[in-house]
Amino acid sequence: MAVILPVKDIHPKWGENCFIAPNATIVGEVRIGNNCSVWFNAVLRGDVNSISIGDDTNIQDGAVVHATYLKAATTIGNRVSVGHNAIVHGCTLKDHILVGMGAIIMDNAIVEEYTIIAAGSVVLENTHCESGFIYAGTPAKKIKPITEEQRALLNKLPDNYIMYADWFR
Repeated sequence: MAVILPVKDIHPKWGENCFIAPNATIVGEVRIGNNCSVWFNAVLRGDVNSISIGDDTNIQDGAVVHATYLKAATTIGNRVSVGHNAIVHGCTLKDHILVGMGAIIMDNAIVEEYTIIAAGSVVLENTHCESGFIYAGTPAKKIKPITEEQRALLNKLPDNYIMYADWFR
């Protein structure tokens, strides 16, 4: 059974048609929209600051979403895919974003819509990632514009995860 705990009497909340894996952990001030999924071993710790997640978003296996005490909340928009073992920490991810496997996004970074953060990349604190580009490397740098195929992937991937979640209901 998933670990879902209040912190200071603030309970996590989620919308309709969400899948939360049996070994996911969600604690504290975490708000999750509709049609979202939180996969195996993912951790959403809203203990020291808030986490807000929009609709149709998936937090994949082993991902960690956290924030920084008195400094940086985490906001994740609609139709975002946070890849396996990624770390999303005290930042803002707008809509239609793919955070690649093992990527790290640090405090006060802002990732604009229709952006891909490549697997293994590190988006440093206070970085602003412009809409419509791929960012890669350590530290992450703007590499090239996303293609129409990649844009279509950003639109389709959340629907795939809604379907995958249905397999477990």
